[in-house]
Amino acid sequence: MTLLQPLFRLPRRQKRLLQLAADSLLITLSFLLAMLLRLDSWAFVTQPRVWWVLPVVIPVSLVIFIRLGFYRAVIRYMSMKAVKAVAAGVGASALALLVVNYLFQLPVPRSVPFIYAMLALLTVGGVRFALRGIYLRNQLRYKTRVVIYGAGAAGRQLVQSLRHGTEYEAVGFADDARSLEGAFIQGLKVYAPAELARLVKDYGVEKVLLAIPSASRARRREILEHLEPLEVPVQTIPGMADVVAGRAQINDLRDVSVEDLLGRDPVPADPSLMGANITGKVVMVTGAGGSIGSELCRQILRQGPAQLLLLELSEFSLYRIEQELSQIAREEGISCPVRALLGSVQHRHRVQRIMTVFHVQTVYHAAAYKHVPMVEHNVVEGLRNNVMGTLETARAAVEAGVESFVLVSTDKAVRPTNVMGASKRLAELVCQGLARAQKGTRFSMVRFGNVLGSSGSVVPLFRRQIAAGGPVTVTHPEITRYFMTIPEAAQLVIQAGAMARGGDVFVLDMGEPVKIAELAGHLIRLSGLEPSYPGGEDGAAAGGDIEIRFTGLRPGEKLYEELLIGEKVEATRHARIMTANEISLEWDEMDCLLETLFDACLAFDAPRIRELLLRAPLGYQPQGELVDLVWEQQDGQVLAGASAQSAQRPKVVTLRPQHTSTAS
Repeated sequence: MTLLQPLFRLPRRQKRLLQLAADSLLITLSFLLAMLLRLDSWAFVTQPRVWWVLPVVIPVSLVIFIRLGFYRAVIRYMSMKAVKAVAAGVGASALALLVVNYLFQLPVPRSVPFIYAMLALLTVGGVRFALRGIYLRNQLRYKTRVVIYGAGAAGRQLVQSLRHGTEYEAVGFADDARSLEGAFIQGLKVYAPAELARLVKDYGVEKVLLAIPSASRARRREILEHLEPLEVPVQTIPGMADVVAGRAQINDLRDVSVEDLLGRDPVPADPSLMGANITGKVVMVTGAGGSIGSELCRQILRQGPAQLLLLELSEFSLYRIEQELSQIAREEGISCPVRALLGSVQHRHRVQRIMTVFHVQTVYHAAAYKHVPMVEHNVVEGLRNNVMGTLETARAAVEAGVESFVLVSTDKAVRPTNVMGASKRLAELVCQGLARAQKGTRFSMVRFGNVLGSSGSVVPLFRRQIAAGGPVTVTHPEITRYFMTIPEAAQLVIQAGAMARGGDVFVLDMGEPVKIAELAGHLIRLSGLEPSYPGGEDGAAAGGDIEIRFTGLRPGEKLYEELLIGEKVEATRHARIMTANEISLEWDEMDCLLETLFDACLAFDAPRIRELLLRAPLGYQPQGELVDLVWEQQDGQVLAGASAQSAQRPKVVTLRPQHTSTAS
């Protein structure tokens, strides 16, 4: 093969000239052998008229070969289509020999053209396929051996793509269909999934490729659970929708998504709910550049709003989502103006002016600080952004005559142990209070857990840590979380908002909670490695390839998240959206609480802030000391002065919580 490497590396023009010369020689050789086989004698060699056929047949054959695209095909990638072309070319060459022999009455037996055709097919075609075989055999030494799970159309396409590549060599299929077991597809045998362990051992399989794009997530989860013990990496091809849309190719292999590990299939959206608050209306999304905000924008745009307003504090995030939405609109033929607006939700006059000038009808309020430890270290800004930002935006909506206001909330608002959760529960109370205090704007809140792929999500972090050889860091062995994909969460937020009547607290069905340590173990095993856990007396990891290291709960972090404060929950017309009866306050009490709280924020009085949060009807139960970075840095004199000053402020009035009844 090393002798042929210079041949494969020649420029295409030189390769074509070599093929022309080789084919001329092979045609001559095939004719010579055909005459020898027919006459069983070399006597014809001395007869000049016998050779007159070649000056005509060779040029005619080469022209035919050129017309059939012989020399445009790359030998190493020849397929069955090339075989047909070779057969057609050789047949035409034999016909030319027959015609020349007849016209010139040459001393060539009439059976020679037929013998010549068979010999030329073996020589002209055989040489090409021999070179292709040599090349592929050499490449096989450097290819990773894989098994393709799924012998359907996607699996067959994947085999063809892999054969044209230089990275992978498929050794067989695995498929659940018993009717395919033992059959050969694309030259590869189809095995039962139970035989995968043997294939890995006997054939040196180093990877399993999933080619089941149409399978449900629940089914994919079952398959992944079966593949985990093999201790080989598992990758998957993209979905057929991405392939058809041109966003991916069939051989674009990807790591197994965490959605497949969770096995949660989305529920089809209700078109009437998706468009109720959007189609033909002016819609504004706050925090439009964030994880949830940006996905809300994508889905809102496809529902045909009259205008879509993007409000965002971060210039870069706003620019990025505006560019993406503009591209979506161009590609999908959507004629909806998209307005990118810089601004803070804490600036009511700016927000109100935007709502008034553009005649906003629907607001999705997704702007919030959501990282628990970050807000715990920056208590004042966390409360100002999440609570004051919601208050000012909600008041602006009321004054501007907005029809519907939907707050994106979190499961951390339920019996919060951190300031972020408490701030989101306060934001819910703000919306509930305003819903009771006025009738012009319809307020609702949608509460759900973690979303996959958001900024700060653990999954990308785990993948980076696995790629780096570990350790994979998890805060606690028992920590659990609810998970949902960003598209599903945004879709459900839109549909929940459409069902609101005023003051509703909607809770999304998040499925079963997931242990983070188990999720990390799944990702490690599907990377072909084995996780190890602290085991020895010294706490060192025992066995395995990638250590799972427990780092301890971070400030304000809970072991278990909840979605409901009470037990009163009612179904709605959507299978994954529920409504809850939650504690609320009259607006005058809420206003007094907020004024006192913002006064404490203005003084950077962290102890006073904590005291107010504890006295408010939030269920706030902090599990540690104050860790606000500014407060910790202050010296004793400043602390004493701030405490004395805050002690002179009026105390918050006694709060009388009420239950708000919501309808579905």
